Parts: sequence; structure tokens; C-alpha cells
Amino acid sequence: TLLQMDRQQLQKFIQYLISEHHTEVLPTAQKLADEILQQRSEINQIPGYAKSTYGAAYSLEWDPHTPTCLRKGAPDPTAGASADDDHSWHLDEEQVCEQVKSYLSQGSYYNANKQLNSLFAKVREMLRARDSNGARMLTLITEQFLSDPRLILWKTQGTPMTDKCRQLWDQLGALWVCIVLNPHCTQSEKQHWKALLEKWTLIDVCPQEDPDFRPQPPPRQDGIHNLFDSSESSSDEDGGAAYRAAENNRRSRLGNQRHSRATTSAVPRTVFHRAMDAVTMSWDNMHLKNILSSDTYCSHVPDSALSSGSFNPLGQPLWHEPLPTCAARVDALRSHGHQSAALRLAVSVIRTMKQQQLVAQRRWHESQQQAGHSSHPVPCMARCAASGASNGWGDGWVGHPLDPVGCLFDTLADASMVPDDQAPRTPSFFDPVGVEDTSSNVPPRYQHVPVVGSRDRSETYLTLAVEVGLIGLGQQRIMPSGLYAQEKSCKQEDRLIAKLQEIELDNSLVAVLRRQAIVLLEGGPTSGLGIGIHPESIPMHTFARFMFLALLNYYPDLAYEVGLRAMRLPILEEHEDADDPVNGNVSSLFPTHYPRWFTLGHIETQQCALASTMLSAAKGTGDTICEVLRLRTVLESAQRHIHSSSHLFKLAQDAFRFATPENGPRHPTLLSVAFELGLQVMRMTLSSLNWRRREMVRWLVTCATEVGVEALVSIMQNWYQLFTPTEATGPVASTIMSHSTIMRLNLTFAQQEELSGCARNLALQCATKDPPNCALNALTLCENDALAFETAYQIVIDAASHIMTSSQLFTIARYMEHRGYPTRAYKLAVLAMKNVHLAYNQDTHPAINDIHWACALSHSLGKTELTNMIPLLVKNVQCATVLSDILRRCSMTAPGMSCPHPPTDNAKHHHHHHHHRSSSRAAGGCGGGVKPLSYDRAPLRQLLEAAVAAYVNTTHSRLTHISPRHYGDFIDFLGKARDTFILAQDGHAQFTQLVENMKVAYKGKKKLMFLVKERFG
Repeated sequence: TLLQMDRQQLQKFIQYLISEHHTEVLPTAQKLADEILQQRSEINQIPGYAKSTYGAAYSLEWDPHTPTCLRKGAPDPTAGASADDDHSWHLDEEQVCEQVKSYLSQGSYYNANKQLNSLFAKVREMLRARDSNGARMLTLITEQFLSDPRLILWKTQGTPMTDKCRQLWDQLGALWVCIVLNPHCTQSEKQHWKALLEKWTLIDVCPQEDPDFRPQPPPRQDGIHNLFDSSESSSDEDGGAAYRAAENNRRSRLGNQRHSRATTSAVPRTVFHRAMDAVTMSWDNMHLKNILSSDTYCSHVPDSALSSGSFNPLGQPLWHEPLPTCAARVDALRSHGHQSAALRLAVSVIRTMKQQQLVAQRRWHESQQQAGHSSHPVPCMARCAASGASNGWGDGWVGHPLDPVGCLFDTLADASMVPDDQAPRTPSFFDPVGVEDTSSNVPPRYQHVPVVGSRDRSETYLTLAVEVGLIGLGQQRIMPSGLYAQEKSCKQEDRLIAKLQEIELDNSLVAVLRRQAIVLLEGGPTSGLGIGIHPESIPMHTFARFMFLALLNYYPDLAYEVGLRAMRLPILEEHEDADDPVNGNVSSLFPTHYPRWFTLGHIETQQCALASTMLSAAKGTGDTICEVLRLRTVLESAQRHIHSSSHLFKLAQDAFRFATPENGPRHPTLLSVAFELGLQVMRMTLSSLNWRRREMVRWLVTCATEVGVEALVSIMQNWYQLFTPTEATGPVASTIMSHSTIMRLNLTFAQQEELSGCARNLALQCATKDPPNCALNALTLCENDALAFETAYQIVIDAASHIMTSSQLFTIARYMEHRGYPTRAYKLAVLAMKNVHLAYNQDTHPAINDIHWACALSHSLGKTELTNMIPLLVKNVQCATVLSDILRRCSMTAPGMSCPHPPTDNAKHHHHHHHHRSSSRAAGGCGGGVKPLSYDRAPLRQLLEAAVAAYVNTTHSRLTHISPRHYGDFIDFLGKARDTFILAQDGHAQFTQLVENMKVAYKGKKKLMFLVKERFG
């Protein structure tokens, strides 16, 4: 009911309640009002509106947009006791089950996921309020999840569940870890939860712990893991080592995802197995109890061995467990309302992380010195000594289902937040997506709060939060084997970096960044930025870009060292022959023992973004020598490590954009970097397919034009390393020699001649190598030099007989006529006619216009040329309509004069033109008394006979397969045939004989013969 009231109604409700029972509730009301008005009061530290249980009020849907007065810690008296009491009240189980079932049935709709996330948030809120019904409610939710009919469907079809659904299951598993790690639960409760979890894991459709599970070979023997795993060699002070030895097996199962997949147990590990492992964990260790209970717990006797012990050299307590296990403890403490204890444990865990980091760094340096390779660092490739990447903390932290780094960061960041009623709480990995209050997008504001009891004045909760984020992101971790796990790793990394970016840097935080950058660079195989890394380790591009931007204004040299170290992509280092794994078959690049990198495209995009960021930053340093050195270093790194031509091209475009701002001077060094990147792109894509190749070629010419004449000369002289012959003579040389380019560069005459000479040499080389595709462009480029033009023409003539098609020759012949070389055009036309062939039924052949043009050209040159052309025409063209059209056009004017012919365009379809002119008019058109050619004499007689024979053959051929709907077309065709027949002396008789033969041979086609008789007698 309270949820349905607005602010005014709530105030009225409270006023009437107090007036009715003022003697009973007035003191309590005044006390609560005073606490609510105090920003730092305990009641305002409870996020969300805290029902003590999900009872009677549950019949109303929980609204994430509940008024603030209900969301800041008001208990629900209709459903249970006050927020400080620990009681069990009525839980409307049927209502909970129906709601969950309803939401699950809606599939992946936004509102359904939103409501399910709201339920998870409510469970955490109940745990925080110490409501004993929290576990019961989660049990009901779990049973409904396991009854989801989609689970059976996904299992039978062998398809993975949707990402949204998998995220809900991950939250469910994490919540159970949180439930069973309640430090105040009884042994009977633990046994009850264990029995429930065991029952659920035996259900056939229960989702597995690894959503991308595939049968795995035995796990790799990890020499680095053994070398740097110091968690087993701690001292026995305060019982810490004995406890750790007893708990090691359980902790490793909880914290180690990769090794759990490789185990061959009877029951595969499910989403509940981490909770089952956590059930057996204890809070009884005295060292742990001291850490949780006291801010001043310390040792006044420093440990002699830095790599072991329960305290660091400053006497501060450490806690040695796999990081996911430690984070699960911290999350459980926070979730059950023990904020101070969670904060103390988080501080100890991070101090342990820092200690382990320094130990790993020291041992790496010692191992290098002992091996005698201090001046020859371990190479970054498959044969490096580090056959695996791990340390004493177990497997990869970023991407882990329990999000240990995010949990520790949130714990410390929340302790550093500036108290403000309007500021939102720091989002956690376990916060429901889409349920957060969207009324304010103001980023959180942080302040430095000194760590209680710390001997280091610079150590604050905020510096520790930043430090745990940097250590986690900088850990060398192996790429997981499945799509979901890989994408989850990327998302967790992005989320953690986004949180770090919200923190405003000051001197203390910059000092943390600097210290961690140095440690990570010198950390060896335990660091993702170390020298010796495994080929399968996840690249550090996204993290390094954050570090680079954060350090750039304070320690630029260190920033560039981090960025350049992170540019590598070891998984592709030994596959440089593979140009573009993003656009090709990625899996074929890797040996069979490597997992498939589904996120490789995203990784290479981040690599490109890192290089682009470094290039952009180097441009504005102000120090010319330093600027040039950094630009060249980044260029060399990009050329060595970026293996995708598409991403290298993107980087080249970015560099070009940085170098040529719209308002500002050109940057010549950066422009040359863009040009060199473009040259590498050309070399990479010359022998491989890339759908952007044409764009790449055009861009390189544009870039070279901006660089200057030397760059243009260079690409033309070395064209064979960069371009195909077609590209070199087309978009490259033609663009360079265009009028617009010459005017843009404002070249001198000598420079123009140099470019022209290079272009002509390129043209002749390309024409020799690929005459069919380059001849025309080569002739165009050589127009202004007679010797070069003649050379190009001879190349075409030599190639005409064996590798050039009639269409290509006709195109070049037309070009020659257009340039004023009719004799050369005729010679090429004759060569083209030798290669063309038209059958009787090809009256729409694309070469028809070219044939008309060739005959018209021959006719215009003279009788001799026409006499030589007609035998080729008769031999290679059997199409009657084409022969008859040419016959008429050649008879209209005398040889040596132009005769009508179709336009010399590239039309693909032939159109018939019938010219009906009187003989006197035709004769009158011939100047000087020269008469048109006669049909009775050579060369037209041979053409007329061929046309008549073609009509006869075509007529019989068409009649063989004619249908009634084509009768009309056939009659028109016969009409055209008669017009050609009568041009011969005995043509009328021949046509009559043809018709009579038809009537006899095809007398069965009565309707057709009736039409023939009606039209032709």
C-alpha cells in the first residue's frame, strides 16, 4: 500500500498515524526523523527500501522507481519485524513462485529480465537486513529457474542458452555462494543448504559451471605457477598456514575455473558447485577473526621471508587464499550487513596482492639472472619459457563468474564516496542491470579516507581501490575457451575501466598509477605487461590505453613504454602470412591446442585504438626531436604487431586525419607515418582479397599527393610491390596525371616532366605484363610521347592474336579512331573481327555495334579496306539481320565516304535501322561522280550471298521449334528476308522457292502456312 502513495499521501499518512498513537510512537518517530535527516546516519547507509521479508506486501510488484523516502531504509511492518530484528515471518511462497514462473515464461524480454534482476536485488537487500527469509526466497527462485522448460529445449537441441539467461544463472550461483558464506549461520542451516545444492546439481538440465564446456585434454603443467605459488609456504603464525593447508583443496575448487573444467568427476561441475565448495569453508581461523574484528591487528615482529607469513614487512596482516575465494568472503560480509569487517578483509587481501606482486617480480628477476639471460629477455612467442601464465592467486580474475576484482573495488570505493543524498551508489557487478535508479546520471564523487590503523599515511581506501583495479586488469591471464567466457571477460574489463575513469586523479592516485605501471612492466610472466608472456594470454590493449591516457600528462615516457609494450598480439605473431584473420577463417590460424578466439575482432580493434591514441598524443608534444622519435617508434610497433590489413588501414586513416586538420597546419612527420602505413597495407593486400582494396588504393594516392611529388614518384617507380597492373595504370597513374592533381601540387615544368616520364614507364611495364586490362590506359598515358605511344600500340598488336578478346580490341580501336589514327584503328578492328563469332540467332549480341562500326570504318577508308573486311565478316557472322543491315549501309555511299552506322557508344543491344532511299538520291549523295557499290559485284556480292544463305538457314531453324505465339514474329522476319532476297538478280525466284519449300515441309502447321500464303502468296 505504501508503494502506491505519493509524497503528499505518505506525509498525511504519517501525520495521522502519529496523531492517533502519539503517546506510543512519538518518541520513536522523532528519533527516526532525526536519523533520516543526518546524512551519515546508519539508517541512510542502507541502499534500497528494506522490507524485512517478502510477505504480505509482495502482492504488489516491486517498483525500481520507488520514492526515495521508501528506498532509503524504511522497514515494511506489514511483512515482518523491524530492520534490526532477526526473525522469520510469513513468506507468500506461492506468490513468489508464480511471479518467477511468469517472468521466465516471457523469455528474453527486457521487462522480464528487469523484474528477475529486481528479485535478486531484493534477496541481497533481505540478507543485508538479516532477514532469515532471504535464503528461503532464493530457494523458491532457484526451483523455478530449474523448472524453466527452455532448459530441456536447449539441452536436447545442443544449443547454448541466451546470454541474458546465462547472466541470470551466474547471479543465482553467486547469490548462493553469498548465502552459504554467512558468517553467522548455524551448522544445521549449512547442512540444509548443502543437501539442496547437491539435489540441484544432480538434475539433468542444471546448467554447467562453464557455459562453453567442451571435453578438454589434461591441464597443462604450469611451470610458472609452481615457481611463483607461495600460498602454500606461509608460516604457522596465528595458525594461518595450518588453516590454509587444510582449506587449500576447497579454496582451489571455488577459485579456479579452468582446472575445474578439466576434472573428470562423475558429476560435471554446475553453477551451484562453487556454493557447494563454499559450504565447507569456515570462519573459525583465529588469524581471520582478528583481521575481521580489529583495525589495529598487526605484528611487531616483521617476517624474515617476504614470500610467506601472515604479515607483511610493515607488520600488517595478510590473508592468503585464492582471490575469488577472498572476494566471496568480502561479498558475503557486505551482503550480510558486516560492512566494517568486509572493509578490513578487503584491505588485507589487497595488501596480500601487492606483496605477492612484489615477490613474483623479485623471483622473475632472480630466475633471469640465474639463467644468464638478463640481457636477453624471454621472447613473446609460443616457445617462451613461460608455458603458462598464472601466479599464486590462481586463474584469471577479470572475467571470473564471481568478479573478485570488481567486488573488492566496490567495497573500497564505497568507503571513499563523498556522503551526498543525491549521489548514486557505486554500481556493483551483482547489481541488477536495468533496475538502478535512472533519475540521476551524475558520476560518484570520491574522497581520500585514510585506512584505519595504517602506518602508511598515503594509504587510503581510494588508493587501494585503484590499486586492486590495476593489479587485476594487469594480471596475465589465459584466454578462456568459449564465446560467453571471452565476451564476459571483455565486459568485466570495460566495466572496471569505466569505474576507474570516474575517479578524478590527484597526486596520490597518479603515484599509484606510476608505481603499478613500473611493477607491471617488470613483473615477468605474472604480469600481462611483463616481458615473457604466453601466446594464449589475453592482450592488454584496452587496459594499456587507459593507463597511457592517465599517465600521459604526468609521466609521458612511462606512458609510451606501457603503450608500446601492450601493442603485441602473441597469438598471431607466428602467423604473419595470414593477412586478415578477422575477415578470413580465424580458427585455421591457430594450432589445434589453442582455443578459438571469438573476440579476436574486438581485440584487434582495441589494438588499433591504442596505436591511434599514441600517434595522436605524439603529435602535440612540442619537442620536435622527441615527437619524431615517438612517432617512428609507434609506427614500427604498429607495423610489427598489427596483423590485420583492415585495422592497419584504419590506423593509417586516423594518422592522416590527425596530420591534416581542417583548421591548422599540416604535420609532415605524422603524414609520412600515415603514408608508410598505407604502403604496408598495399603490400599486405596485394596478393590477398580484401573488399576495401579499391578504397585503399584511392586513399594511398590521396595521401601520397599530400606528402608531395617524391611520394608520387616513389609509388609509380615501385608499383609492382604495391599494385596490380590494372590498379597502377588506372586509379594510380591516371589520377596522378590528372589535371586536378597537377594544379593542386602547383608543379614546375621539370616536376611535371618527371611525373610524366614515370607514368609512361609504368604504363609500358603494365601493358607488357597485362595487355588485356592495361593497354587502353597505357595508350592514354603515352599520348603525349610519340615513341612511347607507338611502343604501347605495338604491345597491343603483339598481344592481339593470343590473349586479347575482340571486345578489348574493339575498345582500343575505337580509341585510336577517336585520337585521329584511323589506319591503326582499322588494323585493330581487323584483328578484333578475327576473334568475334555470331551465330544465326544472336541478333542481340553485345558485339553487333562494334561490328557495324568496324565495317563503317573500313568503308570510309576505301574499297580495298572494305574488300579485306567483308570476308572476315562473312566467315565469322551468321546472323542474317546483321549481315543485311551492313549490306544496305555499305551500298548507300561510295567507298571512301562515311556511311550510316550506329553511334559508337557501348550500347549492348542492337537496333535495326532500315533506310529506304531511292537510287537517284543515293547516287546524288556521292560527290565527284563516284558511284555506290553494286550488289552484283565484289565485295558486296559475297556479302549479299551470305545474307541470303543466312536467312534460309535461320528460317528453317526457327520453323523447327516454333510455337503459335511466335507466328507473328516469324512473318515479320520473312518480310525482312524478302527485302534482302530481292536485292539479288534472281532474288524473287529464290524467295518464292523458299516459300514453296516451306509449304511442303511444314504443311502440318496449317495456321502458319495460311499466314504465309496470305502475306507472300
